[in-house]
Parts: sequence; C-alpha cells; structure tokens
Amino acid sequence: MSNMLTEEDYRVQVKDRPFSALYSRNARAVIARGLRATKSSNWLIMVSGFFEPVLYLISMGVGLGALVGTVVGPGGEEISYAAYIAPALLAVSAMNGAVYDSTWNVFFKMNFAKLYQGMLYTSLGPLDVAIGEIFLALLRGALYATGFTAVMGLMGLITTPWALLMVPASVLIAFGFASFGMGITSYMKTFQQMDWINFVMLPMFLFSATFYPLSVYPQAIQWFIQALPLWHGVELLRQLSVGIFTPATAIHVTYYLVMILVGMVLTTTRLRKLFLK
Repeated sequence: MSNMLTEEDYRVQVKDRPFSALYSRNARAVIARGLRATKSSNWLIMVSGFFEPVLYLISMGVGLGALVGTVVGPGGEEISYAAYIAPALLAVSAMNGAVYDSTWNVFFKMNFAKLYQGMLYTSLGPLDVAIGEIFLALLRGALYATGFTAVMGLMGLITTPWALLMVPASVLIAFGFASFGMGITSYMKTFQQMDWINFVMLPMFLFSATFYPLSVYPQAIQWFIQALPLWHGVELLRQLSVGIFTPATAIHVTYYLVMILVGMVLTTTRLRKLFLK
C-alpha cells in the first residue's frame, strides 16, 4: 500500500492533528537516507573537507608562526601563534562543513532532485526534513571537530582538559549555521544567487579575528565584527582551548542558541510554504 498523501488527506491530517503536519517524529528516515547517499557517493567530499583547516594550521600556524612568535591569548597569557589560530580554524571548519551541507547540498535536492517534495508527500513533515538534514550537517561537523582536535593534540596545542569541550562547542556552531543555511537556501533559485553565500562567508573567515586580534580594527568596525556569528564561534573556542571562562562565554553560547531557534523556525516555515501549499 502506498504511503503517499493526497491533498485531501493532508488537509484532514492538519485539521485533526495540527502539529503532526509539521513533525511526524520520523526524522530518522531522512537521516538514514542521507547516510546511505554519503556512503555510496559523497564520502570522498567529506574526507577532503577535513584536510582544509589542517593545511591552514600547518601553513599559517607553523610556517607564519615561526615569524610571529607568541601572541596574547584569552586571559592575557602568552601562547604560540599556532595555538592562537587553531581554535579559530576549528570554528571556520564547523561553519564551512555546516554551510556546505545546508546550502549547496540542499539547493540540489530542492531544485533539481526534487527530493523534499517527495518526502513531504509522505507522512514526513517539514520539521522532520529540517531536523534530518541539519543532523547530517552536525554529524559532519562533529567528525571534523574530533579529528581536528586530535591533530591539535598531536601538535602539542592542547594544554588543558577543558579543550575537549571544543568538540561539542563546534557542533553548536555548526548547528547555528546549518539551521540558518537551509532556510536561506530555500529562497535561492539559481546558481548565480548561491554565489552570494560564498560572498558572505569569505569576509567572515578573513575578518572575524581568525588570524589576528579584534583590537587591530577601528572601534566602529569592531562593533560590526562582533555582530557576526563566526566571531562568537572563534572567541568561544579560543576560551575553551585554554580553559578560560568569563561572562562572555555565556554570551557566545546564547548567541548560537538564539541563532538555532530562529533558523529552525525559518527553515520549517519555508519548507511548509514551498511544498505544502
């Protein structure tokens, strides 16, 4: 028996069980499908994404770090330049992995494979699809974060057990970007429009205090940078890497929690509007 829903069936479902139209508690079906697709065709892309931050760390942290020497880290202590940029590169890796999965990957499924239309004509709701796709992005982010943290340990850049918190913190960062990325991608209709995502991500990567302190900028520019999500991720992971906790730590975490909430509402609303008319 087919489990496809007709328009009349869907309207009855919405009337009788309003919340079930949004969430059928079956996001695992979306996750299982994504894992099978990754295993069969996308695993090389996932593996290659791990090496980018590692290469940056070696070239910038070790190569340029030999010229820079030590810098002032969180708490005012002197740390090596490699130890200074490593948490920032981990935050960038979390952002890039989440954004790739929740934008370009979603763009293809939405506009060419028509995958979500098929999913939402079954018992799945838009929240199931959103949770499933975002979970896949978080899984990728967790794998990258774990591997990169291990590389930091092998390079002697981890000096406190608190640094292990960088792994769940990286997942939090990835969650924020993934939840927003999927919702924003739902507005994109052409490849040319998708280029705007890279246009936004590149400045964030370069100017979110990734390679040098925020204090080098004029005050007005500092305020703008502090509003960017990546800056909060960079600062959060830098503090965790040396075990420094301040009121700002809670602000960084709260920033991402709000980002996740807004992003999930945006994504769910857009999927329902686009495919459940």
